Amino acid sequence: MNLVWAVVLLVPVVAIAITAMLLVRRRAPEGSYFSDGDRASGVFGVLATGFSILLGFIIFLSFSSYDASRAGGESEATIVAQQVQTAQFLPAPASAELTGELACYARSVVGTEWDALGQGSLGAINPWGAEMFRTIRTVDPKTATEQSAYDRWMDQTQNREQARIDRVHGAEGIIPSPLWLALGLISAIIFVYMLFFADPAEGAVTQAVLMGSVTAVITVLMMLLVFFDHPHGDGVGRLEPTAMERTIRLIDAQLDAAGVTVSPPCDADGRAR
Repeated sequence: MNLVWAVVLLVPVVAIAITAMLLVRRRAPEGSYFSDGDRASGVFGVLATGFSILLGFIIFLSFSSYDASRAGGESEATIVAQQVQTAQFLPAPASAELTGELACYARSVVGTEWDALGQGSLGAINPWGAEMFRTIRTVDPKTATEQSAYDRWMDQTQNREQARIDRVHGAEGIIPSPLWLALGLISAIIFVYMLFFADPAEGAVTQAVLMGSVTAVITVLMMLLVFFDHPHGDGVGRLEPTAMERTIRLIDAQLDAAGVTVSPPCDADGRAR
């Protein structure tokens, strides 16, 4: 959810809540529907405290997932750049093939794969990861240098795949449906409970602020939870493939410095030619 849609959603939700409070206020008895305001406030404190603790804990866990996705993207990009260096010590023609496939892997992460992440339709594997596996199977290292590079490549591949898992694990949402239902039900209970505080003896503005502030806080927290549940895509604060874009530029610089010319078998978005 981007910032514009968040504001578009927040304003009508708060407006509806305030309207409901003012409508109930017209028929409410003076002093609100509660005969004992202190006891009613105490019950509301229990409801609000329980909800805030639950929601705060969930947001903390969601932020941990968000941070893990960000760190996974950074690690994946770093490992791809390292594998380009490792590939140069493997025997030809696999060396050039793996270098081109790594470049395509990086392009696909920035292009087609990141778009799929935003839509929640990412596949189980990156197709260029599978291509690199087919290529490395053909490698028969002869010298000690090639054997060392081969072993290093396999270790880096395992680390890269784990980093990719960390990056994409939250693409389909990490909060289960029962938890969303529980949060929605508690929010509805708090909303209805707030209506019983309607009091015609108080000013309309005071009543509007009373309901509007509570509604706004709960709505903002719920939208924040939605943001952390789907961290990829467009909008303020969303995860972007910045690290992999930097790696693509680094790969080009590395190959130019080493005097290596490689034609990646893909277009700029990582699609196979």
